[in-house]
Amino acid sequence: MDTLTTWSVLVLTFPTENATARMRVWRALKAKGCVVLRDGIYLLPHTTEREDEMRELANGIDEAGGTAHLLRAQSLNASQEEDFRALFDRHDDYVAFVESLGAARKTLGGLPPAEVTRLLRRLRKDYDAIRTIDYFPGAASTDAEIAWEDFMALADTVLSPGEPHAAERAIRPLRREDYQARTWATRRRLWVDRVASAWLIHRFIDPKARFLWLTSPDACPPDALGFDFDGAAFTHVGERVTFEVLLASFGLDEDAALLRLGEMVHALDVGGAPVPEAIGFEAVMAGARQRASDDDQLLDEMSRVLDSIYAHFASSAKNSNTGGRS
Repeated sequence: MDTLTTWSVLVLTFPTENATARMRVWRALKAKGCVVLRDGIYLLPHTTEREDEMRELANGIDEAGGTAHLLRAQSLNASQEEDFRALFDRHDDYVAFVESLGAARKTLGGLPPAEVTRLLRRLRKDYDAIRTIDYFPGAASTDAEIAWEDFMALADTVLSPGEPHAAERAIRPLRREDYQARTWATRRRLWVDRVASAWLIHRFIDPKARFLWLTSPDACPPDALGFDFDGAAFTHVGERVTFEVLLASFGLDEDAALLRLGEMVHALDVGGAPVPEAIGFEAVMAGARQRASDDDQLLDEMSRVLDSIYAHFASSAKNSNTGGRS
């Protein structure tokens, strides 16, 4: 092992009669992912932030009538390093979490949307709690991440049924002036392709667009322009996702920044070449989706995010064309 870890070491004692304070400290140490070297000696991989948290905890111990000493030490050799790291192994925690996902999958299809959302929130909290204290991720971490992504994808099919299949047809060029002040409709519980497409419609195609969020594609009114579901006016065509089809249909595919956005949406919706910004966008989208009270609010919030990413891509494209000169 090439690098030896620096550790924060907390040595503490408590009067035997102060059981309440002892339990409070034990819970705080457990929440931080500390491990016990022996009774009263706790270990944590050192960072400045963690050391500050441990110092605050040590001060609280002193104030409660105990004694606490915070030390910093490095592993003596590779063997000790390996032994210490093994104490932080979260394998069993990840296995239990994956098992809980398996149990949840069996009931997911029969739950109402509100229950699915609550279940996702609880499971995400459990998953984040493990990852936060997994200081030396290994294979179990990777397996849990894959299982979590699969579970979220399954939950999304419950929350947003009707994911479109790719149509095989030509993409006709259309005039934007023929598509003004129209009603546009897509499936509720917006996700990446739908929220990006709605943003594109409002920002570049139909500034006075009115949006309907459908409980089912079958509920689309005959006079509405559907997008991103089977049979919609605008949906997946060949290898292109709905956002890319809209770009091609309305002659927006000469905008380098929009093309870059299309690559990001494509990667997140159906896979493909990785786009560095995609991971951050997906995280923001997932958080916004949990916080938003409805799809109107979600679109409003994510539109600001997409405006910013578009500006970033436009600036990058401009700098590339000018060789970096401003």
